[in-house]
Amino acid sequence: MTTTANLPVVVIGAGPAGLAAAAHLVERGIEPLVLEAGSSAATAVRAWSHVRLFSTWNELTDPAAEKLLAPTGWTKPAAEIYPTGGDWAEQYLQPLADVLEDKVRYGATVTGVSRLGRDRIVDADREQQPFTIRLTLADGTEERILGRAVIDASGTWSTPSPIGADGLPALGEHAASARISYRIPDLKDPAVRARYTGKRTAVIGSGASAFTALATLADLAKNEPDTHSVWILRRGISGSTFGGGSADQLPARGALGLAAKAAVDDGYADAVTGFRTEVIERTDNDRLVLVGEDGRRLDPVDEVIVLTGLRPDLSFLSELRLAQDERLQAPVELAPLIDPNQHSCGTVYPHGHRELSHPEKGVYLVGMKSYGRAPTFLAMTGYEQVRSVTAAIAGDTEAADRVELTLPETGVCGGAGLFDDPAAGQADEGGCCAPAPALVQIGTGISVPVAAAEDTSSGGCCGS
Repeated sequence: MTTTANLPVVVIGAGPAGLAAAAHLVERGIEPLVLEAGSSAATAVRAWSHVRLFSTWNELTDPAAEKLLAPTGWTKPAAEIYPTGGDWAEQYLQPLADVLEDKVRYGATVTGVSRLGRDRIVDADREQQPFTIRLTLADGTEERILGRAVIDASGTWSTPSPIGADGLPALGEHAASARISYRIPDLKDPAVRARYTGKRTAVIGSGASAFTALATLADLAKNEPDTHSVWILRRGISGSTFGGGSADQLPARGALGLAAKAAVDDGYADAVTGFRTEVIERTDNDRLVLVGEDGRRLDPVDEVIVLTGLRPDLSFLSELRLAQDERLQAPVELAPLIDPNQHSCGTVYPHGHRELSHPEKGVYLVGMKSYGRAPTFLAMTGYEQVRSVTAAIAGDTEAADRVELTLPETGVCGGAGLFDDPAAGQADEGGCCAPAPALVQIGTGISVPVAAAEDTSSGGCCGS
């Protein structure tokens, strides 16, 4: 039997949650080893560097990380500012990774996690064995390292959901991939701007990412003739479709939904409701026609932007004993708190190690990955998760069980709200308990890729 006492806690992903976990471990005198597939910290956050978060700096830094940064002369940016993904990476996440020095390894892709000498079937002495983590390095070589515990903060950014409403790629989706994007376009990039200028673009999705794309393309259409969007929703439009509006305690999040509404109201986008894409066909002049499950055929488009959510990659965890909800692919104790089929109003309760635990003791999925396929993750939630999880690893049960977070209200009630799932809540009949929202002019600045949000080595959301 190999002793685990002197082994590091292995953290997968150098995004917001992963780096915060490392900071908390250092604070408790526990050695972390952060494994990052990319060549720098916050690889996935950098991929949406052009998008502005709907959380302020005050909500985007972790207290333990701030303490670690303080001796370097680092100062926290102005609390009321909404940074872009690029700002978040350059002004906070990379400096934090730099302070951790050789505790962060870049170019290290995790391909498997198990117990040393034990596949998922074997019971004998299982919990006494260290974890074994298989890596593929940037030069293609393979390596094995051992750890006393594993915190998976790898996010969901690398696995966007496809167009098909059944969760599978639509027929023809792969063949049309050159005309399909699964990301919010960066129109400051000349090549990307040219791709959408003067074009008819279908935007599929009903969450914050889709709102951002619609607002972005509407700004382009104001100055570029013949630029137009077709917003495709799998459900109908109700009072909650555009989120919480002025009732949202994160004002920029509420304003984002109002900007999407303005894109439709001002004629820069048409809305097609109750449309579930089954087939993508190519026309003779190389345009795309979306065909719905009900046989409807939409007018041809030049480009398609698919923003139907993200999903976790669980493949490299297949030899661990995980308890995952069969619908959301989130930990079974957490799933009822975040299930969009159940919750459409208020907030998700703060949660910690107990909701994130699995039958395989010492393994935790945190950050955006912990939510599985559920949307609307907040960075603050991830920071609270890792504070609790690292306390549990350290044996400090009192601190691990303590709740140290109050989340802002969404202002969304009675419907699917920001959820992409057409079955969520009572999407077609729901209303909103918030007062009638007033339009807030934000351009395309205050927004966030809901799915890109949080940790993405990471993958995913964002800051909010």
